[in-house]
Amino acid sequence: QVQLVESGGGLVQPGGSLNLSCAASGVSLSSNAVTWYRVPPGKERELVATITRGAQTYYAEYVKGRFTISRDNAKNTVYLQMDSLKPEDTANYYCNYLQWWGQGTQVTVSS
Repeated sequence: QVQLVESGGGLVQPGGSLNLSCAASGVSLSSNAVTWYRVPPGKERELVATITRGAQTYYAEYVKGRFTISRDNAKNTVYLQMDSLKPEDTANYYCNYLQWWGQGTQVTVSS
């Protein structure tokens, strides 16, 4: 049984940082690309960042330079380090691996 579990969300002030985790079981995250998406309140799902099987990384323009995606193969976990957070980063963040999705973790950026 494949399971993706996100964690690390929370409430943070503008300019702050959070580090999201996507831990997998039943599948190896190093075998294919892993993508972080987010769903802001009242909006459609947005792609945030992707890390490929070969560890290449891609970022949406609105997070480039502020977010960093990485993978720890030994822990079978993908991370999303989010720095310089803005109120518009408020969203439910999900990781995706092939056809599988996690349950999401809420990030709220507010003073």
